[in-house]
Amino acid sequence: MSASTTSYLVAPVILCGGSGARLWPLSRSGFPKQFLVLSGDDSNQSLFQQAITRINAIGNAQIDLGETLIVTNEDHRFLALDQLRELKNVKATLLLEPIGRNTAPALSLAALHALDQSQIEGYDPILVITPADQTVQNQAAFVKALQDCVAIVAEDQSKRTIAILGVTPTTPETGYGYIKRNSTRGKNNEFAVAQFVEKPDVKTAKAYLADGNYLWNSGMFVLRASTWLAALAQHRSDIESTTKAAWGIKTIDQSGEVNFVRPDKKLFTAVPSESIDYAVIEKCATSTFSIKMVELDAGWSDLGAWDAVWQVGKQDAEGNVTFGDAILTNTKNSLVHASSRLVSVIGIENLIIVETADAVLVVDKKNSQDVKSIVNKLEQQKREEKNLHRKVARPWGWYDSIDQGDRFKVKRIQVSPGASLSLQMHHHRAEHWVVVKGIAEVMNGDDVITLVENQSTYIPQGQTHRLTNPGKTPLEIIEVQSGSYLGEDDIVRFEDTYGRS
Repeated sequence: MSASTTSYLVAPVILCGGSGARLWPLSRSGFPKQFLVLSGDDSNQSLFQQAITRINAIGNAQIDLGETLIVTNEDHRFLALDQLRELKNVKATLLLEPIGRNTAPALSLAALHALDQSQIEGYDPILVITPADQTVQNQAAFVKALQDCVAIVAEDQSKRTIAILGVTPTTPETGYGYIKRNSTRGKNNEFAVAQFVEKPDVKTAKAYLADGNYLWNSGMFVLRASTWLAALAQHRSDIESTTKAAWGIKTIDQSGEVNFVRPDKKLFTAVPSESIDYAVIEKCATSTFSIKMVELDAGWSDLGAWDAVWQVGKQDAEGNVTFGDAILTNTKNSLVHASSRLVSVIGIENLIIVETADAVLVVDKKNSQDVKSIVNKLEQQKREEKNLHRKVARPWGWYDSIDQGDRFKVKRIQVSPGASLSLQMHHHRAEHWVVVKGIAEVMNGDDVITLVENQSTYIPQGQTHRLTNPGKTPLEIIEVQSGSYLGEDDIVRFEDTYGRS
């Protein structure tokens, strides 16, 4: 950092999108990889929580950290909120996309919000942007690299500089884009960027690794809010104008101390979908904007596929990485992830085995990038395993579909203290509820009753009803559905605490 005593106003930005299809069956569109605990460290934090913790560690005497801006999908807001609340002393705002439009519009929402928050004339915060689904083994090196990036941007009075982290390559990786740097190092450990190059073939990747001046593109950037909007207006004015239009009709509500900010849904749907790199960064290398790169050598991975999870995991003497209840015999260089039961393997090498309650994946480690093809087939067949786990998180708690047959389904449901499901009805099914733990308040048509453990009630087909937990401990019930159609979309909501009606 510079020796100056000037304090820089910095807004951490977490881009929390994507579905992590290559990490199926653990990562699904309804519970994507950023909310999973995957890195194999001892923190027991999800990738999302790790990203927030890391980026909030860069504050010092010169870096005045503001609130963390989290850009995520509307459907994931309560997943993000629940995990955010597990972190201490982090003030955050959730910027909610009604539909995914890639990272360029997502960053634009953060930039617009940061400028809106200005209470000081000329306030133009420095944005430190990171995806939510990466892992870093050396946090001290990560923090130092980002602090250097902040100094580079802060010291440019013209507000035309963008700093990017380039990751020191360790293998001839074909799954990443590369950054070619010039050889002269600046005072803040920066290099000028000579060129951005696309994902290479193996031969080209080996040449990049031998050259020494090519680094992996990490997707982490530092720039002023106004710089991003100016660069976007210059290179992709269509994204800039449509995002601003949607932002101009935003709405704001709260959950506790956390704000939910939503751009207008109809107008945001018209925003072109594009990445930060393609929309702006790669074009800036030959424009009036300056791109500087700081090298990051910190054990970085984007955990883009199961082989990457194996690489960063804690390997035993045989090179195996295990999660959950797994027993291995005569097995080498494999990953076994058990979620819900004992998984035992004998005499295998270089395999990925991932077990969940409703799906099992077995793949040769070298083919782990191809898992997305399975996800595509699930989508073509309209199978629910693409989107949701058997156990599904909801803003009021969760449900687990434990059995199903012809004309019936059985769920275990947990409702958090003080929470309630929506006031709703079903056209095609009736429901039987049995309380197994806690206290339930049940609205069943015109009647409101209280049930305790071992008591039950019946909800006829077409009856308006609501389940509430008035107690201070979790409520658990067993729900038996019966009827001609048992899909999750057979629900009509009349009132909902969580804005889903």
